[in-house]
Amino acid sequence: MAPISRRQFILGTTLAGVNLLPTGQLIPKAIGAELVRPDYMIRASTNENPWGPSRVALQAILDSVKKSNLYSGDRRKLGELLAEINNIPQDHVTVGTGSGEILRTAALLANMEDGSIVAPDPTYHDLIRYAERAGSTIIRVPVNHETKEIDLNALYKAIRHDTRCVYLANPNNPIPSIIEKSSLKDFVTEVSKKCMVFVDEAYFEFVEDPVYESMMGLVRNEHQNVIVARTASKIHGLAGLRVGFGFAHPDIIKRINSAKTGALNVLGINAAIASYQDKEFQNFTIRKNKESLRMVEDLFDSLNVRYIKSHANFTFLHTGRDIQKVRREFYDEGIMVGRPFPPMTDWLRVSMGKPHEMEYFVQTYQKLMG
Repeated sequence: MAPISRRQFILGTTLAGVNLLPTGQLIPKAIGAELVRPDYMIRASTNENPWGPSRVALQAILDSVKKSNLYSGDRRKLGELLAEINNIPQDHVTVGTGSGEILRTAALLANMEDGSIVAPDPTYHDLIRYAERAGSTIIRVPVNHETKEIDLNALYKAIRHDTRCVYLANPNNPIPSIIEKSSLKDFVTEVSKKCMVFVDEAYFEFVEDPVYESMMGLVRNEHQNVIVARTASKIHGLAGLRVGFGFAHPDIIKRINSAKTGALNVLGINAAIASYQDKEFQNFTIRKNKESLRMVEDLFDSLNVRYIKSHANFTFLHTGRDIQKVRREFYDEGIMVGRPFPPMTDWLRVSMGKPHEMEYFVQTYQKLMG
């Protein structure tokens, strides 16, 4: 198939020029035609920011290349900036090589105390997988069968005398659900009296629902056993540079810092400093993500496909089919989609690309699944 230019792809062939038949087939209008497969793979698999770093972050990276002979950048300045943005003392902040390092360090601390870890299932795996490999006992609590939301009551009942950490991703991943703020705050406040509560907020910037609230306020109010993790990988588009943050009481921050093993680089630090001050790009990313999500969710609604309303930069839908096979079919059409997430092996996670890429996804979904 002959490749097309980006301009042809965006302007010449859009779904504004097609109608959907009841069977899900595409019928071109006179003003448009069926979308042509792009000449690159669409990455709808790993929840990345398809727009990449902002222009100011890219400039900071270019300006920092000449400093690549230095072992590290100004980590303290980055910590001060995040403390200011979140209205929290600097000694409540730690900077890591992605939020993954903060997650793994928390898992290490829990294992060092010879305890169990309680977590929803499915959820993001970094902390859980690391702790399990290190010998911790993992207590997996299934999400609500009907709503697929995290079940706080079931999590509370699963806590044992040896539980040292409860892990919560809010929004969750691969399920883009959120936890109601009052229930979560009560849960974290109560459970943190017994053990550490780790709240992973990697996607919090995308949430607009008023029932959501970050748990940063509990850290700000000096709760002893609460850790909140954030990342520059998602909305800031710096996944490849690995910059993340942990927020907690100073005593916990000291323990995390003593156990970290990663080393930040000057490019990532300076890119993050620039990007966190670039509100225009963050707002642009949120706006475009909503545009892509609306397109995909409208398709699912029109076809009566079951999916989870998204509060992040990805969707999660029920296919009723083996996901490995579904992945191969989409890959053959030029789209990389998410891996299986046991035990929900017939549900598919699809990351949001640029709107014109999700137009092609919509067309491909109808071809393969409609």
